[in-house]
Parts: sequence; structure tokens; C-alpha cells
Amino acid sequence: MLSVIRGNVVDLPTNLSLSYFWCGGFMISVFLFLQIVSGMVLSLLYVADAGVSFGCVLDFINEGLFLWFVRYLHIWGVTFIFALFLIHMGRSFYYSSYSKLGVWNVGFVLYILMMIEAFLGYMLPWHQMSYWAATVLTSMLNSIPVVGGKLYSFIVGGFGVTNVTLVRVFSAHVCLAFIIAGFSVLHLFYLHKSGSNSPLSVPVAYSDVVLFHSYFTTKDGLVLMILVSLLGLFLLVSPDGVLDVESYIQADPMVTPVSIKPEWYFLAFYAMLRSIESKVGGLILVLVFLFLLWMPTFNGSCVYSVGRQFVFWSCCSVFLLLSYLGACHPEFPFVIVSKTASILVIFLLMAFKGLWVVPYSGGGLTRLVML
Repeated sequence: MLSVIRGNVVDLPTNLSLSYFWCGGFMISVFLFLQIVSGMVLSLLYVADAGVSFGCVLDFINEGLFLWFVRYLHIWGVTFIFALFLIHMGRSFYYSSYSKLGVWNVGFVLYILMMIEAFLGYMLPWHQMSYWAATVLTSMLNSIPVVGGKLYSFIVGGFGVTNVTLVRVFSAHVCLAFIIAGFSVLHLFYLHKSGSNSPLSVPVAYSDVVLFHSYFTTKDGLVLMILVSLLGLFLLVSPDGVLDVESYIQADPMVTPVSIKPEWYFLAFYAMLRSIESKVGGLILVLVFLFLLWMPTFNGSCVYSVGRQFVFWSCCSVFLLLSYLGACHPEFPFVIVSKTASILVIFLLMAFKGLWVVPYSGGGLTRLVML
């Protein structure tokens, strides 16, 4: 066991040219570990009951400093994980890391599972925004032809979001955390099997290498200290910074909030969903976006193409615009801008993945680097 750990952490041959952008995977792993530990503590005290859950969650911050710290650590941990996910995936796009099929496929599944896990956790406090966000997003299942109704009843447990739904969500949230941990290990296995790419897009994975320790452990340790310091700063200065006002109002099926919106990491997808008048159309648009996001093609790094850099940063800008629009009230002109931005980001992704394709061979990649 020690030899496996030493071979994959200490004596791992790693490309010398890797920058700080390659620290994202380790940072996500650390924050995932913190989420699992803090989640286990909270799960021991949480009561999955529609009449009790809201008061139970509020009691976490009144019981004592320890539970207050654990609860807000769990809340801010999700924000840090998704921020790191976006940076990690952005780096993978910029340097075409998605050409490594095993690593990319498992990593993308991890991203989907993490979004599901975050959505399930968002429902557990049973406040106004969590209840109505769950009601709106689960209603999308009903729009699926043929199997939509049965799928909705199976997941929700009835004709609407009720106490039965909350019990199922709590069970799924706890179980899915360990599934995500397993996929993380699998992701690491494929990464060490194929080797990381580099900022220079060197064709051979293990050229100009150094041992992971202590060259890269120092880099990872520095970034980890900075992030933990930021986390502590946010916990002390603005613990409720990522919470909505509706988070302190108990769920009431008879009172609909003026504006329903999910957490910030879902806002871009939410803007796409509501930009199309038809629920099926909005769902198809999101699925097409996710498919294009996943689709592995063999491209060269953006480093060697100014045109590809322009398309990449255009994609990032439009995605950020969609995130802003998702937080806006669904009215003119936000809806029409959301529709335009949604279509634009689809075409930009198609151009990014479809153009600049190179043959899947070492010689082809070598010629691209020489160009």
C-alpha cells in the first residue's frame, strides 16, 4: 500500500513545465475531502422531515461554534469546488486535455455527478428557494416524452415535491458523495496512466520530468494555503455571502418567491432552460450544450493558435453572461438576450471542437507543435 502511494504521489514522474493551473485537481480533492467530513458530521444531526428540517438546519448555527463552523464550511466548500472545477475544465479546454479520453470521460462524469450532488444538498435545508428551485427543475422531467411522467413520479415520489422527496434526496445525497470519491480515484488512475499534458503541448507525456515531491508538492501546498486562507476569510467576514434571503424563510408551497433562481454555478444552465418557451426545447438546449462540452475531439493547444484563443475566450465570456442573465428576472430584454447568448455559445463550442482538428497520431501532434 505504501509503495502504491509513494509511486503515485512522491516518486511520480511529472512534466517540469506544468504551471499553477495544474494544481486544480489536488485542490478539488482536498475540498471534496472537507465536504465529505463536514457532511458526515451534519448528517448525524440532520432530520429529513418537511416540518422539522428547516428548524434543524437553523439550529446548527445556534448550537455552538463548532457546528456553526462545520455548516458554513460545507456551504462555502461547494462554492470553492465549483470555482475550481470551472478553472480546471477551462484549463483542459485551453490546452486540449480532453484528447486524453479516459481522463476526460471520467472527469466529465465527475462534473455531472457533482452538479447532481450540489442540487440534492441545496434541497435539504427546505427553505423557500430550495423548495421552489426543486419544484421548477424537477418539473422539467414531466416534459420528457413517453417516460417523463413515470420518471418524475419515481424521483419525486408522488405528484409533487413533498416530505417523501426530502427523505429520498437525503439518502441520495449521502450515498452519492462516496460514489464521487470513487470516481475521483478512478480519474487519478487514468491521469497517472496516460500522464498530464503540458503548457507547451509536448507530444511525449513524460519528457523533461522531475519527481512530484518536492517540486510540485511545494506548489500544491502554496496554492492550498492561499485557498484555505480565503476560505477562512469568507467564513469570518461574510458567512452568508452565497446564501439568498429566501434561505431564511421556511418552505411554503402556497407562497411563490418573486424570482426563483438556483445557486450561482447553475445560473448559466438556468438561463438556457428558461430562454426557450417550451420546457422540452430548453432541456434539449442544455443537453446539446453538455454534449458539445463533453465531446472529445483531437485538437491542438490554444497556445499555438490566436484564432482558437479568440473562440475560447468568447465562449468563456458568453458563459459568464449567461450566468449573469440567469440571476435576472425573466423579462424583456433578459430573455431575448439569454436566447441569443445560448445559441451563440452552442455555435462557439461547435467551432472550438470542430475546427483545428488534427489526426490522432504522435506525428500529427508533433507537426502541429512545430507549426
